[in-house]
Amino acid sequence: MEVHTPKKSAANRSAEPLSPPQPRSYSRKYPVGAELVPGGVHFRVWAPKSESVIVEYSDKPDFFPNSIRTAPLHPDSPSLIPSSSSNDRSEIRNPKSEICTGPGYFSAFIPDLPAGMFYKFRLATGSFPDPASRFQPRGPHGPSQIVDPAAFKWDDLHSERGQPCPRTWKGLARTGQVLYEMHIGTFTPEGTWIAATEQLSELARLGITAIEIMPVADFCGRFGWGYDGVNLFAPTRLYGTPDQFRHFINAAHKLGLGVILDVVYNHLGPDGNYLSQFSDDYFTHRYRCEWGDAINFDGPNSGPVREFFAANAAYWIEEFHLDGLRLDATQQIFDSSPEHIIRVLSCAARQAAIAPASSSPSGRQKIQKPRSSRGNEALKSQRTSEKRIDQSLVTSAATISLKPSTLEPRSIFLVAENEAQQTILARTLDQGGYGLDALWNDDFHHSAMVALTGRAEAYYSDYRGTPQEFISALKWGFLYQGQWYSWQKKYRGSPSFGLHPQQFVIFLQNHDQVANSLRGFRIRHLTSPGRLRAMTALLLLAPGTPMLFQGQEFGASTPFLFFADHNPDLAKLVARGRKEFLSQFSSVAAVEKEFSQAKATGQVLPPDCLSDPCSEETFSRCKLDFSERAKHGAIYRLHKDLLQLRRNDPVFSSPRPGGLDGAVLGPEAFVLRFFGAGTASSPRQNGQDRLLLVNLGPALHLSSAPEPLLAPLVGTKWTLLWSSEHPFYGGSGTPTFGAAEHYLLPGQAAVVLATTPMD
Repeated sequence: MEVHTPKKSAANRSAEPLSPPQPRSYSRKYPVGAELVPGGVHFRVWAPKSESVIVEYSDKPDFFPNSIRTAPLHPDSPSLIPSSSSNDRSEIRNPKSEICTGPGYFSAFIPDLPAGMFYKFRLATGSFPDPASRFQPRGPHGPSQIVDPAAFKWDDLHSERGQPCPRTWKGLARTGQVLYEMHIGTFTPEGTWIAATEQLSELARLGITAIEIMPVADFCGRFGWGYDGVNLFAPTRLYGTPDQFRHFINAAHKLGLGVILDVVYNHLGPDGNYLSQFSDDYFTHRYRCEWGDAINFDGPNSGPVREFFAANAAYWIEEFHLDGLRLDATQQIFDSSPEHIIRVLSCAARQAAIAPASSSPSGRQKIQKPRSSRGNEALKSQRTSEKRIDQSLVTSAATISLKPSTLEPRSIFLVAENEAQQTILARTLDQGGYGLDALWNDDFHHSAMVALTGRAEAYYSDYRGTPQEFISALKWGFLYQGQWYSWQKKYRGSPSFGLHPQQFVIFLQNHDQVANSLRGFRIRHLTSPGRLRAMTALLLLAPGTPMLFQGQEFGASTPFLFFADHNPDLAKLVARGRKEFLSQFSSVAAVEKEFSQAKATGQVLPPDCLSDPCSEETFSRCKLDFSERAKHGAIYRLHKDLLQLRRNDPVFSSPRPGGLDGAVLGPEAFVLRFFGAGTASSPRQNGQDRLLLVNLGPALHLSSAPEPLLAPLVGTKWTLLWSSEHPFYGGSGTPTFGAAEHYLLPGQAAVVLATTPMD
């Protein structure tokens, strides 16, 4: 294929070649990728492993050889300031801005290329998709597609010519959220953005405020959880087009629902990952990541790597109007540089929320060096130590900053999974933290599972499911804040003092924990109905930020299993790895042994045990059945009423630090008292306190109650506000509660009491 400079227009492309375009500057939104600019497309890629880069492009997605045209990319100029001596090399410029430069960057402008064209980068080792591809319609091994992000018309912005642009959608605040974790491929039978959009109105009616989408970065195969993504800027073609994703978010905003996206910045998947073809410095062997090569955030040539991931965080917020990110397994994101990459990602995402969604120059990217002298001093000090930090960190251990815009700012919600329970992630930047809003609280889940099922294997073994664990978890967040953790044989956690209760995301189910049971059973299949109703009340009325896993609200009977479609060789490794992971549960290991013996003797095995993760049947079994909203109407009403109580009650709707205390009433019973805020003149207004009594054991008679938290305010009495034993929820009714002579707390139940004036 001949390498040539593109012609001026589509009409004369078959005519004789024209002169190379004259030097000019191009204002880019992101440091790498293919971007539409006036008159064509500007390409930029970091490929220091190759001495030359050629872009191959075609209007055919199959990339037939006779349809391919080519053009060279040129090494970036060492300066960002255009000069008359730049010959035919295009400059990348934004007024008063900086983008990582240096050896290894290649760029070029190709005129007259429209959106929808397909392309690859040809390196010394072959032709590969763009690392910053916005869409891979044929999957990670196919060509990238040029996307116009400004083509979609959003309804969450309102603008008038020459006037500020007020937002009709303000984003998500840190407080007041109810999350709903969703896997698009199994949320509906169709497994598409379009089908999921049709269900959004019901989630809004239920009381959900924000949807947390499991990862969508494109990955190989026909199905998967998404945590093995390899095209971090490209929403997977399995669920639809990028604009269908935008339509989903746009529709959610019109219903008052936010959308946050689960992103994986600790590793990339094993199949379709071509980053190492462009540079060996994307990954490092200095750290051991559980799922693949660790990302190089602090070693040699890590500057462009940090820039790449910071741009990705900004990209999802700006171009898709997402309301936040959930950072997966942050304990596996390794960085010893002066400014941790998670802090960089946090700043990049928040600053992107200020940018306009159009591709106008006012939204163009600007990358700044760290402003704090403390960071520079730390860098200088560390360079003199035995541990050397690469010079490239000086230019990109920083945040992405954007030019001032006429748009009103919007709030975003940033949450992290962190198994080590490092609270620095959720502390503010001025406190030396990383600036995230919330952390998943595994401690709450593990205690709940032990209390509900009685099983305490593997990572549940350090929990007892006692009343005191729940009281402590809701008062302080994490249970382990630096104590010895015998399962891991090390100290775990860090102090949470000073964090808001709603900075802890609490849950009874999530994708990992449901799948980690033997058959992917939901919690309703593992405990009694009464216990589940009581624990659901605790979850949805607690001061933390509650999260439901798809289908939990109607007691879905469908399992959620681990599934991943891979080529045969990789599939065997994945299946074996999954069995090894589950073997930490002694009961699962015993079943595996029994099944192996039964299989050897020709016995018929139950079809739903130890499912093959690479089987399409395993994937299909996980799809929700929305007819169960009616079939399991009692469970659905339970969730709906509790979320309404949480939203509308003046006490439950306003959790605050110090606003709750609790006491143990029995071996499986406890009380939580929620204090009303009151006013400056009347700190404790009558009628503003609430009691939540939870009993996971048999009925509890308190003939005397020597517990001050049970005492009503002066001149008031306790009256029943809500009970999990209401027949509407499948209960058996609630006896008269709170009589002067005794308390009777029903077995396996939760009740809510409110103070009302004495008669």
